[in-house]
Amino acid sequence: RTAHTRIISELQPHARGAQLAAAAMAQAEDKPSFKRALLAGGAAGFAVDVSLFPIDTLKTRLQAPGGFRQAGGFSGIYRGLGAAAAGSVPGAALFFTAYERTKHTLGAENTSAQVLAASVGETVACSVRVPVENVKQNQQAGKIDARLLSGASQILRESGVGGFYRGFGATVGREVPFAMIQMPLLESAKRAWRNYRGADLEPYHVALCGCASGGFAAAVTTPLDVVKTRLMLGADAKGLAYNGVADVFSRVVKEEGAAALLSGLSARVFWISLGGFLFFGAYDAATSQLKKRGV
Repeated sequence: RTAHTRIISELQPHARGAQLAAAAMAQAEDKPSFKRALLAGGAAGFAVDVSLFPIDTLKTRLQAPGGFRQAGGFSGIYRGLGAAAAGSVPGAALFFTAYERTKHTLGAENTSAQVLAASVGETVACSVRVPVENVKQNQQAGKIDARLLSGASQILRESGVGGFYRGFGATVGREVPFAMIQMPLLESAKRAWRNYRGADLEPYHVALCGCASGGFAAAVTTPLDVVKTRLMLGADAKGLAYNGVADVFSRVVKEEGAAALLSGLSARVFWISLGGFLFFGAYDAATSQLKKRGV
């Protein structure tokens, strides 16, 4: 009996090691199909952008040149929802398809591959995200008509097609560093938790990893978000137009103090932490369901 117990105790570590290896191998080999990443990303993006839209509005108004009250305060917090809803599905879908394919091409468990994949994904997604952000944020700040088509027509009439891409460089300059921080942290947290459990993660595990990694990345990149918001709104509180990232940065620091670069920090961290929880949890749940259906 003692010998039998000793044999079992000796085999247990090997069995657990094999279980961990099998789980890691299954995760590494599970390369999402283009269609699965597209559908799951779109569904996750729509769920988050629509449900958390009021928090995004408050964050934008806190960062506006004239301040929170002048930008609208707590009134009309759903202004710009149509633009957000219209852009959320293609934006998130583009990010995940580009991210997943780049990551698995370069090596799914490689941190450098994750950083590069995140950069590629965000750059591709910005082709849709920036026009949507321009319409949405100007509506949130009360600078254009709250109706989607009317607001978009106003931007087109006053600034031409280029008006939809105002702040493109600043947006990429915010999104890429954000993703370069968030995605490797997310992948590392998922890998560590998966190894600890010895099994694949449930959607709520992935959601918690997304919450933590998103909140940290949001805090670090808040100054970039402030600069991007100011560029998209176009001018300061006196109506003097901004002229590029360097101009926004220097004028904000000079006229309002360095602390202004952290405007909306609490709202941004709360919004993206909660958004990360919902977004990555929904994405993981959607990919699991789509995989079961052979997508």
